[in-house]
Amino acid sequence: MEPLNFPKYTFRFKNRENKIYIFDAIRKKFVVLTPEEWVRQHTVQFLLQEKKYPISLMNVEKELIFNGLKKRYDVVIFNSDGSIFLVVECKRSTITINQKTFDQIAQYNMILEAEYLMVTNGLNHYYCTMDYEAKRYDFLREIPDYKR
Repeated sequence: MEPLNFPKYTFRFKNRENKIYIFDAIRKKFVVLTPEEWVRQHTVQFLLQEKKYPISLMNVEKELIFNGLKKRYDVVIFNSDGSIFLVVECKRSTITINQKTFDQIAQYNMILEAEYLMVTNGLNHYYCTMDYEAKRYDFLREIPDYKR
């Protein structure tokens, strides 16, 4: 897999049935290593190691229903009260982040109502906060570090 625009992290891999698997610390299991999973696992480590979010507040690859359609978010970080602090949308590195990508995460966020959003393809990272009254997102340089 190609290097991404994240610090260097150590991962556990295994090979089975001619497929490479990477260990997901959140789901506590090995998952097939796809280009998007490579970005997702780097994002999880970034949030854990650099931003110091506790693993207990993090969730990965869960299903939600939007307008009767089943969708899956990539990463969510909860506040300690159970509300959603951050929703992350990960794309493989060859996907250009564009308006369509932000529309996708905005749709998810209509249900989730997170304080912050992050969109990444592993090379470019975008952060924003939601202004629900004005119905827009405001871009940020970074998301805040975890605060107890």
